[in-house]
Amino acid sequence: MKDPRVEKLAGVMINYSLKVRKGQYLMLTGPPVAGPLIVECYREALRAGANVETNITLPGLEEVFYTESSLAQRQWVSQVTKHRTRHLDASCLILGSVNTRSLTNCDPNKMAQVAKARQPMRKIWMKRAGAGELNWTLTQWPTQASAQDAEMSLAEYENFVFSGGHLDDDDPVATWKAIKATQQKLADRLNRSKEFRIVAKNTDLTFSTAGRTWLNSAGKCNFPDGEVYTSPVEKSANGHIQFSFPAIQQSREVLDAFLEFKDGKVVSATASKGEDFLRTMVEMDAGSCRLGEAAFGTNYNITRFTRNTLFDEKIGGTIHLALGAGFPEAGSVNKSGLHWDMVCDLRDKGHIYADGTLIQKNGCFVDKRFPKPPRRR
Repeated sequence: MKDPRVEKLAGVMINYSLKVRKGQYLMLTGPPVAGPLIVECYREALRAGANVETNITLPGLEEVFYTESSLAQRQWVSQVTKHRTRHLDASCLILGSVNTRSLTNCDPNKMAQVAKARQPMRKIWMKRAGAGELNWTLTQWPTQASAQDAEMSLAEYENFVFSGGHLDDDDPVATWKAIKATQQKLADRLNRSKEFRIVAKNTDLTFSTAGRTWLNSAGKCNFPDGEVYTSPVEKSANGHIQFSFPAIQQSREVLDAFLEFKDGKVVSATASKGEDFLRTMVEMDAGSCRLGEAAFGTNYNITRFTRNTLFDEKIGGTIHLALGAGFPEAGSVNKSGLHWDMVCDLRDKGHIYADGTLIQKNGCFVDKRFPKPPRRR
């Protein structure tokens, strides 16, 4: 029996997140395990009149690539990739790994080489996306591997994934439009401030957003969604931050990541596990040691850490920072082959100040007009 939430998800992604139109060039990418959602997205895209190209990814290929490739092969970027990056109108990426740890033992230096080689394509992608020339979205298909990472049964994880996207609602699109309106009030408030301070356990960090724009993310690029984000001024971050949850990047897990900043640059990076990997990523290129993003998680339907950044960075009552590439549409000039989101939980004695004024305490905004936890039934 088909889960009706799968059809709902496909409809939301194609018609709301991407707003696919007749004649557009859409790339639909995903693994075989996500077949049911790929088929429904394909169906919806064809009904919308798009020209759809599918890209089915096989498990194990990335591991083989990092194990067997030469430096020249890692630095090569195909003409097909270049063409897609320059000409796609829309991209729909469906995540779904059968082994979320498949790259754990791959050489981080090789990963850094690949990311650096693809940086020009990332720059073009982000510039086109920021200009509204390219719409993109991604989502998670529930798999046994992801359910195990989240310490849930598959059925529990399916409910978690679909609940995070409000797909149990009669009209998820109406829900996301309402969320967008509420989050815009928060973005407007944040755009009136220039300096932010994060205070939490082992954390006291300030950064400037002068001349930058806080943006509202409500079901468009990521699904599920729920964040308000910007790119801090590149040389403004000072202080230190302890990230509450393991930082996940390319199947690698870094525990107790602690970063110290001076004039925007990471001057110290430590961890209880994965410290060498953390430092390798920080030193990847000139922009990887600076902040490319600061964002409030505002999805209070997501309440627990699952080792999946797509969900974890949206947890209501958290803030996440990303090392590396920033968002041109927010005003960033930071360029890097890295964009690594790390989450700090503010729900236990966390405080956020904007220009010296307390705006969030213990994960809840002081102003009740802003996103807030739902009432318990």
